[in-house]
Amino acid sequence: MHVVDRRQNPKAKSLGNRQRFLRRVKSHMRKAFAESIRQRKIADLEGGQEVSISSKDLHEPTFHHDPKVGHRDYVLPGNHDYRPGDEIEKPSGGSGSGSGGSADGDGEDSFVFALTREEFLDLFFEDLELPNLAKRKLKSMASPSWVRAGYSTDGSPQRLNKRETMRRSLARRIALGRPKLAEVEALQAELQQAQTAGDTDEIARLRKLIDAQQTRMRAVPYLETVDLRYSRIQRVPKPTTQAVMFCLMDTSASMTEQLKDMAKRFYMLLHLFLKRHYKAVELVFIRHTYTAQEVDEQTFFHGRETGGTVVSSALEEMLKIVKQRYPVEDWNIYAAQASDGHNFDHDMPQTLRLLEQEILPICQYYAYIEVNDDQWPGDSVLWHGYFPLVDRHDNFAQAEVATASEIFPVFRDLFDSRQRSGSSTKPRVDR
Repeated sequence: MHVVDRRQNPKAKSLGNRQRFLRRVKSHMRKAFAESIRQRKIADLEGGQEVSISSKDLHEPTFHHDPKVGHRDYVLPGNHDYRPGDEIEKPSGGSGSGSGGSADGDGEDSFVFALTREEFLDLFFEDLELPNLAKRKLKSMASPSWVRAGYSTDGSPQRLNKRETMRRSLARRIALGRPKLAEVEALQAELQQAQTAGDTDEIARLRKLIDAQQTRMRAVPYLETVDLRYSRIQRVPKPTTQAVMFCLMDTSASMTEQLKDMAKRFYMLLHLFLKRHYKAVELVFIRHTYTAQEVDEQTFFHGRETGGTVVSSALEEMLKIVKQRYPVEDWNIYAAQASDGHNFDHDMPQTLRLLEQEILPICQYYAYIEVNDDQWPGDSVLWHGYFPLVDRHDNFAQAEVATASEIFPVFRDLFDSRQRSGSSTKPRVDR
């Protein structure tokens, strides 16, 4: 079998060579990639990435003679010290310690390779997925659904499409000039009249014409095998389930611009992850201060509203939206909450009641991300209130982010499939 790859190459690039190179150095690429994302801003996810690989990692194995073993003759250009025919003694040793080493290690040059946006995201997302799809597996799996897909020239008798078959039969008969039965019957009626009148010449002409018409009808049958058309159906992938991801973020006055920026970065990463991998996932954005409201993506990331902190308002808004649009029996519900950990003391009982008694029972997974400036790690009201839920509920996890460089590791800890071999595994950051 011959395969012809007609995909067009990217501008100024050879697609085939590029793919072969990526496969060959993928292990080294992962190491370089892991190092590069530690300093990378999440806002730069829309672009590509340059990664540096040591040139020694690009060397392919080759067979060659050991220069330290055996005797070989070389022809070298002469100079003022040597004349043609002079023999030069082989240098001894070659295993000395040397001096003047490179200040940066082994002294190998680095090869800088520019990853495209798609290649960068493939490396970052290759082992991530939404956790614990307990009701049904979503990921990339789909159940086949039978749909109409035109017509075929063969099939079972039950699927014979009579209308399409007759349309094609009519088109063929018209194209080949098959006489109509009514025309032959009209000629036969004229023949009877001619026989009654005794017109010998007319009788001969009509009989000859009738024979030609009947011969033509036999040569062009009314229905041929080529006319048959059967209704065709085919299996197409159909999402097996529906999932909705609720993104809750605290935008109260206690959230500084730095904390808001870290929370926004986490959600930007989460949003990009969901959009890339789960086409059947809907996103709901809820911002809250002392009140909560559902907003669009632009307002969620760039809105300016501030105020007090009442976390229960966001949970109540989430429950209201679930009841209105996302029946629990039809949807897998996920939620991720980002906050600086502040909340009014009088609101904590209501917050914990809503979360533990009403939201967690209907959620497949709930992640709480606490962003702070690392001055009071683990001492917030929400952190202490939520912490007991980690041991009581397998579908709840909490983690803390103090700097922008921690967002990537925390995100991977929460959504890394390798750390969730069972439902009892709870990714979290212990304080």
